[in-house]
Amino acid sequence: MQFFGGSEISPSPPPPTVSGNNAHMLYVFNRNGVCLLYREWNRPLKTLNPQQDHKLMFGLLFSLKSLTAKMDPTSAEKGNLGVPQLPGQGCSFHSFRTNTYKLSFMESPSGIKIILVTHPRTGDLRESLKYIYNLYVEYVVKNPLYFPGTPIKCELFNSTLDQYVRGLG
Repeated sequence: MQFFGGSEISPSPPPPTVSGNNAHMLYVFNRNGVCLLYREWNRPLKTLNPQQDHKLMFGLLFSLKSLTAKMDPTSAEKGNLGVPQLPGQGCSFHSFRTNTYKLSFMESPSGIKIILVTHPRTGDLRESLKYIYNLYVEYVVKNPLYFPGTPIKCELFNSTLDQYVRGLG
């Protein structure tokens, strides 16, 4: 089942944007700011404990979403802060780049937030984030043993995610 249009997840994932493993970290948050999954592939410097890191990342996302909504020059209706929007609804951000990393972001209609931190030269990852979300739906949400809101411990999801992300640019 595909939640963002297109075909089933089983055919082929979006092609990598650049060759090599440039992914650093991936976060999955629920609508309440609970970190359901944190994966790390290439993060040499660890400066915070995991709980502080997750709070900082969620706070950054909340602030960026608020800023983009409030700065929207085309809409008088600014919406409620923190409320998930449907794809294409309102003003939102997809990524930002610094000299050392690129942060790509996607929020599902159900409020699941996926953040992927990669090398700064990485291209547009919107389709890749949608594919990761569809993996989440197939392997986690549809798993009868998974209780929503708890950390993701599904080995099949983790191994499929690892394999896919290692091939991203």
